[in-house]
Amino acid sequence: MTIEEQLKIIKKGVEEIVPEDELIQKLHKAERTGKPLRVKYGIDPTNYEVHIGHLVPIRKMREFQDLGHVGIIIIGNCTAQIGDPTGRDESRPSLTMEKVMENAEKYMEQLYTVLDKTKTEVRYQTEWFPQLTMMDVVRIMGKYTLAQFMAHDTFRKRWESGQPLFMHEIMYPILQGYDSVAIQADVELGATEQKFNLLNGREMQKIFGQEQQIAILSPILMGTDGIHKMSKSLGNYIAIFDTPQDKYGKVMSIPDKLIINYFNYATKVHPDEIICLKKELDLGVNPKLIKHRLAREIVGLYHGEQAGIEAEEEFHRVFSNKDIPTEIGVYELNEKRIWLVKLLTDSGLTESNGEARRMIRQGAVSIDNEKIMDENFQYDFSGERVIKVGKRKFIKIKS
Repeated sequence: MTIEEQLKIIKKGVEEIVPEDELIQKLHKAERTGKPLRVKYGIDPTNYEVHIGHLVPIRKMREFQDLGHVGIIIIGNCTAQIGDPTGRDESRPSLTMEKVMENAEKYMEQLYTVLDKTKTEVRYQTEWFPQLTMMDVVRIMGKYTLAQFMAHDTFRKRWESGQPLFMHEIMYPILQGYDSVAIQADVELGATEQKFNLLNGREMQKIFGQEQQIAILSPILMGTDGIHKMSKSLGNYIAIFDTPQDKYGKVMSIPDKLIINYFNYATKVHPDEIICLKKELDLGVNPKLIKHRLAREIVGLYHGEQAGIEAEEEFHRVFSNKDIPTEIGVYELNEKRIWLVKLLTDSGLTESNGEARRMIRQGAVSIDNEKIMDENFQYDFSGERVIKVGKRKFIKIKS
């Protein structure tokens, strides 16, 4: 594959490459020497639930792997105890090393749904940070000025607003930059909001006399609501642990304006094909048809092509024909009369009584296809009933 074709794949869904000319030089060098590029991505496993927005740079790493390069995942088991201050107006709570390592194991399980395990190195910061002495740290700190860090939006805004800014938070970009030195990274991947940290990795390598890494910055993936970035707290996310059916349904719920965005950032579809899909949309092709293709691609990426086909068939059966899914959970009820709000929460259809009340008021709850609008509803159950909440949540009640 030519360097031009490789670059087309690498640039797919990328906001910025700093600097692009050096990346081209590195690609030529790798081709000439047969030595693969070392492509870095660091994670701070402060949690373990991963959604497809988290995997935008991981998809890029897989593309590098498919081009013959090596992906290096840095487990920030030191920096996770600090917490990346980027975009925060307050300090993050500290985590224990035990919790960080537990999260890291679950995190990697999900990353391997995308990455080629045979071309992935997993490295831990505890391999190099404990070897640094206090004088080593002082010497590194002596290469930076406070003004450099105050140029960071997050630090400046915290300072100007009078919010506490702790010294260990200022250390965060320095520690992340040193990771690049420790593994001799050629490329680092990250979100656009991480630009300060990634460029600091270049600076750190320069300080240590290494060839500087390339920063490849990807945009934040918008959530399924089309308004906010994908986030678990906002409920607008597609989790890696979601079932194929849930993934498919969530993709079909996104606004049409996000279709090409998701093709670029959440699939492995070739850039030339995405251009053709965009032209079809511009010519007036029904967006729903293109969205079905998108949903199959995303499900197939994590569960296999056949799972994508089956999820589509299930979607048509449930949403077009108004049928019940072929496989739904069963909740055993020990009492015959129960407050519907309590039942929805106890069975896991809603996360709280407040959410249950809201869904009932919105007309999103039905029992055997009969809509229930009374949030004080008490139901007398006998035999089996099917409860539906929203468009995709079903459960069979047995009493």
